[in-house]
Amino acid sequence: MSSTDFFERVWALVRMIPPGKVTTYGHIATALGAKSAARTVGWALHAAVGRDDIPAHRVVNRRGELTGRMHFATPTLMRELLLAEGVTFDGERVCLERHLWIPPLSPQTDQ
Repeated sequence: MSSTDFFERVWALVRMIPPGKVTTYGHIATALGAKSAARTVGWALHAAVGRDDIPAHRVVNRRGELTGRMHFATPTLMRELLLAEGVTFDGERVCLERHLWIPPLSPQTDQ
């Protein structure tokens, strides 16, 4: 599978994240059958910077931190978008116990 195919699969999955929910890079990688590819998920989201059809603000790290915020127009935009959707925070971290969405396994995985 090419990186372009993987990126397209990441973007399709990110589009499924409901408003008011977040998921992690690792959960996306696992759902796509590439458990150790969390970093590649991040690269896919970076490649989608500026695309309004991909709600990349809904993807956080495993601790709920907004590690992708530097790829948004301002350093606070990612948090602002999440707050506007009703996502709550504990300090700088999303309250994962309340807002975590675990994506379904892709039909293309062997899991």
